[in-house]
Amino acid sequence: MREGSLEAPTRHPIPWQEPSFYDEAALDLELRRVFDICHGCRRCFNLCDSFPKLFDLVDAAPSEELDTVKSADFGPVVDACTLCDMCYMTKCPYVPPHSFNLDFPHLMLRYRAVEAAKGKITAADAELAKMDRNAKLASLAAPIANWASDTSNTLTRPLLSKFAGLHPDAALPKFEGQSLEVRAARTPLEINRDAPGFGRKAVIYATCHGNHNDTAVGMAARAVLALNGVETQIVYPGCCGMPLLEQGEIAKVADSARHVAAELGIWIARGYDVIALVPSCALMLKSEWPLILPDDSSIKTLAKASYDITEYVVDIAKKEGLAPGLAPIGGSVAVHMACHARAQNMGQKAAEMLRLLPEADVQVIERCSGHGGSWGFKNEYFETAIKVGRPVARTARDSGKSFVTSECPLAGVHIMQGIDRLPGDAPKPERITHPIQLVARSYGI
Repeated sequence: MREGSLEAPTRHPIPWQEPSFYDEAALDLELRRVFDICHGCRRCFNLCDSFPKLFDLVDAAPSEELDTVKSADFGPVVDACTLCDMCYMTKCPYVPPHSFNLDFPHLMLRYRAVEAAKGKITAADAELAKMDRNAKLASLAAPIANWASDTSNTLTRPLLSKFAGLHPDAALPKFEGQSLEVRAARTPLEINRDAPGFGRKAVIYATCHGNHNDTAVGMAARAVLALNGVETQIVYPGCCGMPLLEQGEIAKVADSARHVAAELGIWIARGYDVIALVPSCALMLKSEWPLILPDDSSIKTLAKASYDITEYVVDIAKKEGLAPGLAPIGGSVAVHMACHARAQNMGQKAAEMLRLLPEADVQVIERCSGHGGSWGFKNEYFETAIKVGRPVARTARDSGKSFVTSECPLAGVHIMQGIDRLPGDAPKPERITHPIQLVARSYGI
């Protein structure tokens, strides 16, 4: 038996359609096998709250070993996992092809799938995961929705805490009354035919956040691409299903995958690349969907055609070269590498893209912001999320950089909330929602 592995991690398809996947006795045996390996290793002690909870559970057991830990006590360990994949991608020496075959995040997903099959998802969580419905309703009355969700609203935030489980201090995404699809349709762009990248065609998969919560990111992306000769179309067939994946609703994620892949497949057949504006959504298209539906040819085709927006701009720069016209942005940048960007195993594309700007001064922060999707909004976890992200907030503030940015829109807001809670009166950097907006600024957009 060799200790650890020097080989690249590989992942197995998720056998969610097999009855054995939901066998609780088999699940408990696998939890105990994996938890015992983690307890003996403890390399991931500082990644997220799952591992401290697990190790404290074992240390408090009568034998100080897993054999005297009750299976009923495993729940908090699972609940603390945000499916960020950082243990799998960056820390664990026992992932496949190692014989220990350890995939902690997908084991937590299996536990949640079993719980979901038993009907144990709360009504609040089930409703919050209906991203498209919620976004459409909120967008119809965006000013009212944003007023009600603001952390300063002492009338409505206690109600959201009581009935939706959202922490009163957690900054929630704002909504826009006009979607990215509508904005783009009303704002035609001229393609720069003289750009080295002219001839490329790409569909921008708007994502639920990009389509309804922050359309400026998508508008900046399409403007930058147009300047670089790329013909783009904004398309949004529906949510990628990441919020449903967090809850273990794998069948519903598969339904979303089939629907989105079918529509995007029409564009791929016409020679278009696919660009996702949010790294979590890009990860779903590239990695999670192919593991959930490994035999679906449309899913395989989509995975091969998909890019993160920063990855795509860097690809243009390397293969054809960027269009001229970039100018200094008037400040230095601290760029946070989002966990789901790192999990795509494509390198630090956001930082690589920003270093293409003239006089670029870029500092990389490669550590979890602590937010973890919907997890960081919740009453039970918001303060822990702030604690986990405090090193990122401190690094961003103390970096002395003019701007702080992250590819993950939720992480960026969370980092700024962490900075606000730090002691001292050091100046705060300006938050830029997404690195692509700094490229747009460099082009004078």
